[in-house]
Amino acid sequence: MTKPLPTPHADKLQALLGNRNLPDADKPRVGEAVDRYNHWIEEIKQVKGEGDGLVEPLVDSLNRYRKWLDLDLIFDSSENFLHRQRGQLKLDNSVLEEFLPWLVKRRFADQTADTGLSLGPTNAFSQLSFDSDPLNRTNGGGMTIRSKDHDFAVALPLFLKASHSEDFRDSRQARTNLAYFAVEIKTNLDKTMFQEASATAYDLKLALPSSKYFLLCEWLDMTPISTAVTAIEEVVVLRKAKRLSANIRGNFASARGRAENRVTFERHLDDHPFALDAFRRFLWHLDQLLSSGSGDEQQALERGWF
Repeated sequence: MTKPLPTPHADKLQALLGNRNLPDADKPRVGEAVDRYNHWIEEIKQVKGEGDGLVEPLVDSLNRYRKWLDLDLIFDSSENFLHRQRGQLKLDNSVLEEFLPWLVKRRFADQTADTGLSLGPTNAFSQLSFDSDPLNRTNGGGMTIRSKDHDFAVALPLFLKASHSEDFRDSRQARTNLAYFAVEIKTNLDKTMFQEASATAYDLKLALPSSKYFLLCEWLDMTPISTAVTAIEEVVVLRKAKRLSANIRGNFASARGRAENRVTFERHLDDHPFALDAFRRFLWHLDQLLSSGSGDEQQALERGWF
C-alpha cells in the first residue's frame, strides 16, 4: 500500500485561513492561494516522463508557484501581516517541505515503491538512554528515546522493546524512525543556523553512522564554511545566490515601500530561480544512497570499490 505524502504547506495555508490575526483584506487572497496550491499539486501529478526527465518540469512548476506566493500573495499585500510574519507562518519554507517528497517519489519511483520508506518531514531517532539502578529497577530499564524533527527524511520505522527479564516481563516499548537521509531546509542560511545544523548532524551520525545529513537553503546569508570539519554531507544553495542586503530589505517593511520597490524584488526572484542543477545535485546524493548497496558483495565487485 502506497503511503500518502505529507502536506505541510497545505496545512500551513489552512491554518492561515483560520488565523484570527489575518487581515480581512488578505482573506480572499489566501483563499486564492489554496486554489493555486491545489492546481500546483495536480500539475505535479500530471507531469509526464520518468527518472531524470521529470526533474526539469517539476522544478519549473515549483518556480511558478513560489514566485506567485512570494510576489503576488505576500509582497503585494496591502497589509503588512503576511510579510512580517512569513517566517513564523512558514508559508515559503513549507513549500519545499511539500515539494521534496513529490520530487523524490516521482524521480525514484522504482527504488521507493513498496519499500516501506517514508518521505517527508520526520521525527527520527537521535539518542537512546536508560534511567535505572540495581536496587530500584524501572520497567524496561527506564528506556528513553530522544528524537529530532527533520524537514525531510528518507526513513524507516523502528520498534524497540526493553526489559530486565529474558521473557520481557515489565518491559517498556517505543516506536521511532531511523532517518537514513535527513535534510534541514532554510530560506536564508546564516552562521548560527549552520552551527546548529552541524550539531544535529553530529548527533544523527552518532545514532546512525550510515546516515547522511544535508542542508538545503534558498539564499546564502553567511560566508561559506567547509563542511569537511562537520558531520554535514553538503550544503546545497538552491537559488545559487546571496540574500538581498539588509538596506534593500528595509524598504519592504511597509506596503508603500514594497510597492515602490516591487521591480527590484521581482528582478531578484527572476534572476535567481530555483536552479535545476542544484536539485540534480541533491538527487544525485540520494541516488547514491538508494542505489549503492554498499553492503552487497556483488555490487562492490562490479564497481571495484566499497
